[in-house]
This record gives sequence, C-alpha cells and structure tokens, in this order.
Amino acid sequence: MRVIEIWRGAVAATHDFLSPEDRLALDEMVCGFLPQARLWLAVDANDYPLAFMLIDSGHMEALFVDPSFRGTGVGAALVRHGLRFHPKMTTNVNEQNSQAVGFYEKMGFKRTGRSPLDDQGRPYPFIHLQHDE
Repeated sequence: MRVIEIWRGAVAATHDFLSPEDRLALDEMVCGFLPQARLWLAVDANDYPLAFMLIDSGHMEALFVDPSFRGTGVGAALVRHGLRFHPKMTTNVNEQNSQAVGFYEKMGFKRTGRSPLDDQGRPYPFIHLQHDE
C-alpha cells in the first residue's frame, strides 16, 4: 500500500533516533491502522500519492512526505489545507526530529508544552504545538 511506503520512507529519512526494536514495533502498529485511517492525500498529476496527513478533532496525528518530495512544498500545502478547516490545529512532534520542529514553527505553530515520553511511553520526547492563527 502506497501510504505505508510513504510512512516507511519518511521515517527512514527523519527518525534516525528510533531504536531498531522501537521502529519495528511502530511499523507493526502503523501497518495495523493506517490502511483503514481517513487520510488527506497529496497526489501528483497522475493521482500518485506523494504525502499524507491525518487529522482527528483538530489534532494532526500524522504528516508524512515521500522523501523524494521533501522540500517541494507538498507537506506545507497539506498543512495549509488542514488549517483552513482547523485554524488552531495542534500536533506533537518528536523533539529529536529538529527538521520537523523547524518546519512546524515556520508554518506558524507555537510550542505549548513538552512530554518526556511518546504516546507509547517510549523515551522519545514530544514537543506539543498549536497553530497561532
């Protein structure tokens, strides 16, 4: 499935801080729910998915871009689209993923807090962000 390919490629390109064991556990979890999730896709002229975003109740749960299309504006376009529906959208980003933190701050998100653990209780701190209309 294409969204799984995007997720795996994006994680390989941006999540080098994950242990191999944690990466495998996350992969199993993502493969279990992502195919059924209601995603917003960014596609090319041939309808080929380049990136996806998952928003639940105004909270961006996921934004992943195929590594071949990082830096092209496709991720920013998805975020801007989501902000039209959720102007005070929130998200969490791994603290170790400094490129993602910078991306969200450039998009107008402000830090609202920090958690020492991720959602699965692993030692990968989250930065909590909210868009500042």
